[in-house]
Order: sequence, then C-alpha cells, then structure tokens
Amino acid sequence: MNVLVLGSGGREHTLSWKIAQSSLLRKLFIAPGNAGTTEVGTNVDIDVMDFPAIRDFVLENDISIVVVGPEAPLVGGIKDFFAAEKKLANVTLVGPSSKASQMEGSKQFAKEFMSRHNIPTAKYRSFTKDLKDEALEFLESLKPPYVLKADGLAAGKGVIITESLEEAEKTLNEMFSGKFGQASKTVVIEEFLKGIELSMFVITDGQSYKMLPEAKDYKRIGDGDTGPNTGGMGAVSPVAFANREFMEKVKNQVIIPTMKGLIADGLNFQGFLFFGLMKVSGDPYVIEYNVRMGDPETEVVIPRLKSDLLHLFDGMASHTLSECDLEVDQRTCASVMLVSGGYPEKYEKGKEISGLENVPETTVVFHAGTKREGEKILTAGGRVLAVTSLGVDLDDAVKKSYESVQQISFEGMTHRSDIGADLHKKKAPQKS
Repeated sequence: MNVLVLGSGGREHTLSWKIAQSSLLRKLFIAPGNAGTTEVGTNVDIDVMDFPAIRDFVLENDISIVVVGPEAPLVGGIKDFFAAEKKLANVTLVGPSSKASQMEGSKQFAKEFMSRHNIPTAKYRSFTKDLKDEALEFLESLKPPYVLKADGLAAGKGVIITESLEEAEKTLNEMFSGKFGQASKTVVIEEFLKGIELSMFVITDGQSYKMLPEAKDYKRIGDGDTGPNTGGMGAVSPVAFANREFMEKVKNQVIIPTMKGLIADGLNFQGFLFFGLMKVSGDPYVIEYNVRMGDPETEVVIPRLKSDLLHLFDGMASHTLSECDLEVDQRTCASVMLVSGGYPEKYEKGKEISGLENVPETTVVFHAGTKREGEKILTAGGRVLAVTSLGVDLDDAVKKSYESVQQISFEGMTHRSDIGADLHKKKAPQKS
C-alpha cells in the first residue's frame, strides 16, 4: 500500500522510519518532511494545513493510509474534511475528528471531560479576560508554585509555572494580552501537582485499544530541569518507577475511564491518544491529553515496537485492532535532542551539520528541524536532531546516545547532559 505521513519533525521522521520497515508498504511519501525523511521515503512540498492539496495528492497517488503527525491539522478538521469527500471513502486517516481533537485543542474541554468521567486530575478553573478579578482571587487561594495554561494550541509552550504570586499575576496579564495569541484567550489555572511525570500512549480504533510503551521526556532547556519549557530535550523508555502496581492504576483509573468516556460522549476517536501523567504518592493524575504521538517520546517509543505499524493501522481502520498483536522490545531506549543555540527563544537557522556519517549503527539519528541544500544538511528549526539508541539497560542506552552526540556538530549546537540521570544512580556523561 502507499502511505502519506503529514509533518516535518522528529516524530514524523520516526514514524516514517518505522513504516518504511513494513512488508505491507509499497511507496512512502512525507509532506513536507525534512532532510532525514528523504532517506526513508519521498518528500512532498505540501503544507499540512492545505487540505485540498492533500486530498488531490492522495487521489493522484493511490494513497491508502494518511498518518497525521502534528496536532494542528487534527484540531483544524482534516478528519472531517476527508470524511466529507466520497472519493476518499476508502482512505484511512490516522487521527481523530475535530470535535474529538478538542481533547488537546482546548485545555478547558479536556478538564471538563475528566471531571465528567471521574478521571483524576488537578483542581482547576478556567477564565477569560473579563473574569480577570476572579482569576486573581483563585490564584490567591492556591499554594505556590502556580500553574497557568493557555487553553488552545501553543506549540507545546503554553504552560507557565511560577514560584511567586506576583509572577503568576504578571503571567496571567501577559496571557490575556495575547502572549500566545488566540490560544490564551481563555486561561486554565490549576493547582500544582508534586510528583514525577510520565507519558502514556494508546492506539485505538474507537472501541478497543492497545497500550504502547511508556516514556519520560525532559521539557526544560537546562540540566536539572532548569530554565524555560521547550518542546522536549530528550526522552527515555521504559521508566523504572512505572511498576506493575502503578500501571494497573493507570489502566483502571485513567485509560479505561477515558476510552469509555470518549464512547459515551460520542467522540469518534481513531488514532493515537497521549496521556500526560503525574505520579503523585503512588497514584496517577492526568496533566493533559494529546491527540497524537508526543515528541520527543515518539523517538523512544516507536523504536521499541517490534510489531508492524501498518498492520496496526490496518486493524484500526477495520475495527479489528483487538485481534492485532503488539510486541515490544524489552531493551531500553534513550534519545538526546540537539537544539539550536538560543532555543527556545530566538535562534538562527541554516547552520551546516557535520559528523552524521560518523554515528555508529547502534544509534539512529531522527531529524527534527533540518533541510537539504545540495549535498549539505542544514539546521531548519529549534530542535534539530534526536540522537536515539537502544541498550540493555538505561545506562547502556544513555551512554550510546551521548557517545554518538560527540560525533555531531553544528554552530551553536547545545543539548542537556543529564537525560535519564534522575532515573539511575550513575551520572550522565558531561558535555565536551
């Protein structure tokens, strides 16, 4: 079958890399893709939000499956657009409807869903600018740190955590004044949950589901979880603190109620569902939902899948997912993100990347923000490369990735030197 992957980041390169291994694949296209995706398929210059152009390409190239990587096309209604086109009736689109995508597209929608279906989450209230005085009162009723979230999509950067009430009030004013554009027209304020974060994923056909491996990502720019939030600086999978007892709680208190809630609310959900969790005193709390795979978690979850991804997508489309086998590699996977100097604030693009040919075969380098210019590969984003390795354990996987990082260079390149360090006793390799 012919497959089209939409997106241009590390998530999309990883999904494309896995799809390319399928015995069911005939041709793979990526729109718009990056320098890395050219190694596993054919890049197509189509914007992910140009639904008519995507439709035309799908019809002209006999595409059977469209895998939507980023959230914006899903929230924007690409599933609904495809459903309305009779000519696309036999095309499988991996991703939920626009209404179901509000699970990620609106923090308030997600919070109300959790409240309605008794899914554990932090205490919260949502406010618009005309309710600013009430918002300030609610902030004053909470204990620090203070958590403020833009209701809409903000490229993974719409969550602000502050230690002081003064800073929280300043942040609230900035958000109401357009810090995140329309995304912060409504602001969700919630209590801070103290614990350790965990990412869970399922693939679902709308009735049954399969749990993918768990992961832990590292969001802040600096070592020791310091500095501003980013789209993600690295990830590891599996996660030692997600023991059998805890995972049973996740399944029974979070995943099953969520799946039942989607059906009860009439939300047509087919595709990947991400659960951002916090383990608090041994219990799981939902921080957020995403309606697609996370990034950089994809770069450690997908390499651990032994199963054929296209076979799972086929099962999703035919509502036979429950009959599909999902086999997981028991080894550990660790990914270190290389980013542009200045990220997540201002940074320069167009820096030549060198040394990729020196990375050993035990490591896979997934491209996030890159482009080809002749024989050169250049930086084209804040997060540039995800250096990913499988190992017998966490120490081994982390060691392999950091050794590979030393082979790569570009002007301004930076990375965290402590990915996975909080999960084991050994220190992570230091930057050279």
